[in-house]
Amino acid sequence: MLIPQLSSTQDAALSSALQSLIDDKTKPQGSLGVLEFIAHRIGLIQQTSSPRIDRAAIVVFAADHGVVAENISAYPQSVTWQMVENFLQQGAAINVFARQNDCALHIVDAGVNHDFGKRAELIDRKIGPGTRNFAKEPAMTTEQCQQAIQRGMDLVAAMPVDVIGFGEMGIGNTTTAAALMHKITGIPAAQCVGAGTGLAAEGIRHKQQVIEQAVAHHAGIEAPMDILQTFGGFEIAMMVGAMLKAAEQRCVLLIDGFIVTSALLVAAKLQPSILDYCVFSHCSDEHGHRRMLDYLKGRPLMQLDLRLGEGTGSALALPLLHAAVNFLAQMATFSSAQVSEKSA
Repeated sequence: MLIPQLSSTQDAALSSALQSLIDDKTKPQGSLGVLEFIAHRIGLIQQTSSPRIDRAAIVVFAADHGVVAENISAYPQSVTWQMVENFLQQGAAINVFARQNDCALHIVDAGVNHDFGKRAELIDRKIGPGTRNFAKEPAMTTEQCQQAIQRGMDLVAAMPVDVIGFGEMGIGNTTTAAALMHKITGIPAAQCVGAGTGLAAEGIRHKQQVIEQAVAHHAGIEAPMDILQTFGGFEIAMMVGAMLKAAEQRCVLLIDGFIVTSALLVAAKLQPSILDYCVFSHCSDEHGHRRMLDYLKGRPLMQLDLRLGEGTGSALALPLLHAAVNFLAQMATFSSAQVSEKSA
């Protein structure tokens, strides 16, 4: 398995050209706020002063987690496969929002503890029927972790798209994401752990204790790949690979909430330049996500108190990306519209 080697998108000449084009539009400079930032970023990613978004897709990776044996979720593990069935029947929030925004939606079985059989609408990349319980032993073997990353890379390599939004489904994966966050950032576990699917205060404290004890049990694990193998999930590892390959192909990475951002934490440790390719769709209401974004210096587009996952934030943010490239392409300039500019 070869990790893609990413280069920064920074290009002084193109950056200056993009900024001049943005500033020449018929508006006060900076008055379109974050849309100007997005237009500039997408231009650098696509290496053009005329960026376009013609093909967008959201990929939802689903998998189960052995750590649910520690009673860290308000829902039973069976909800993972039941929600995958809901995706396939077009009944989930992500189906509604993807359809609304004319966005392709792909559902991936990365490691769900269920036999779906052969389903044309389900992409089967199953590594196994869920990870092991990281409170007791590493979640994955080295081979499984590498296989998941490779399958994520291969999946994206076959997708001809400009923008890829990432989503996930997996009961227990907020615990996994919090453990990854704690290990990679060094932020105390208490600031990483949240309610997930709806835990009360006592359940949140228990989740924190499970993570702290697991980290102590696996003392000495520091390298990002080792952290991912020990505490990660199949869907998170697959997202790491997918993100790296998407950036290599100069796609815009539309980052969703807490779990997706935990995958990005790993990917950014492996290839820091990946952050140049990211647009952060929103700040989740899940405890810890704001601190993740601060750690990554990420600028979220929206604050909607979302904590559903599934890639819903990515789908909801997609119209903002379209607006950013459209104003750059279609809005008049001061000279073309014969509008007077600000006096010196």
